[in-house]
Amino acid sequence: MSPQTRQQVRQRAGARCEYCRLPDWIEWCGPFHIEHVVARQHGGGDDFANLAWACSRGNRQKGPNLTAVDPDSAEVVPLFNPRRDGWSDHFTVEGARVLGLTPAGRATVWLLQMNSDRRLELRARLTAEALW
Repeated sequence: MSPQTRQQVRQRAGARCEYCRLPDWIEWCGPFHIEHVVARQHGGGDDFANLAWACSRGNRQKGPNLTAVDPDSAEVVPLFNPRRDGWSDHFTVEGARVLGLTPAGRATVWLLQMNSDRRLELRARLTAEALW
C-alpha cells in the first residue's frame, strides 16, 4: 500500500480503529494496519472503498471473516462494515466497554474481542487521561 493511500485511509478514519475506536496516536495502543473489509480471498480489492484503518488486534481477530455468530441469538450474521454501516448504529460505549446494539455489532464485538482485558485496560487508561 502506498504511503499516500495509507494516509488517506487513516485520515478518513479520524486516526482511530474503525472497529473498536482506539486511537492510533497513543503509542501503547500498538501498530495500526490497513485492513481489507472484504478480504482478497473473497474477491475484495485494494480500492479505497474496501480499505479500513484497524488496530493490530482488530485486524488479526477479524482476519478474512465476513460473518460471525451473534452471541445473543447464536445466528451467523454479517460483521460490521465500516464502509457501509454507521458505528453508532451498531455500538455504544459504557465506561470502558464497547457494547453491540445489533446482531452485527454484537458479533463484531465478540469476534474482534473488543472487550478483552487488555482493551478494557487501554480504554480505562484513555478515559482517565481524558483521551477517550
